[in-house]
Amino acid sequence: MIFDETRLRGAFVIELEPREDERGFFARTWDADAFAERGLDARATQASIAYNERRGTLRGLHYQLSPFAETKLVRCTQGAIWDVIVDLRPGSATLLSWVAVELTAANRRTLYVPEGFAHGYQTLVDATEVWYQMSTPYTPDAGRGVPWDDPQLAIEWPEERERVISDRDRSWPDVRTALAELSPR
Repeated sequence: MIFDETRLRGAFVIELEPREDERGFFARTWDADAFAERGLDARATQASIAYNERRGTLRGLHYQLSPFAETKLVRCTQGAIWDVIVDLRPGSATLLSWVAVELTAANRRTLYVPEGFAHGYQTLVDATEVWYQMSTPYTPDAGRGVPWDDPQLAIEWPEERERVISDRDRSWPDVRTALAELSPR
């Protein structure tokens, strides 16, 4: 695996290193020791998939409050997504900065999302499936989010004629409210 750090400290795009032969290829997608060697969270307590019927489906931007904050690995196993992370770590030099990565079934990239980041994506094609691996169990009462279109974040999402967004994701308070809740008291 090749770990490429993004401009947001602690967030990585992970590329596979396939070993090919006449049958196809074999590639490692998870190695706790390789993560630990880089100081990355190597816990894995849950894995989930999200299937998205329509292009333009937007999920996020989600995170969990401490002590349930989670590290995520995200990979697109079918189709394609525009995957976005936002740094919400109080005191971070890149606070409120975002990075987007195109994850596709073809490029097999994985995005490592550290604790303290909001995460979301928009599907780029119909019938897209996304695989998640999380460091801590999902805790509904700790689940939070920020608006995907918050002007303070100014995220550049791909143009879409029609987006499919849940009512929950349409109703998150602005990022200033999130920061107030995340800041140490």
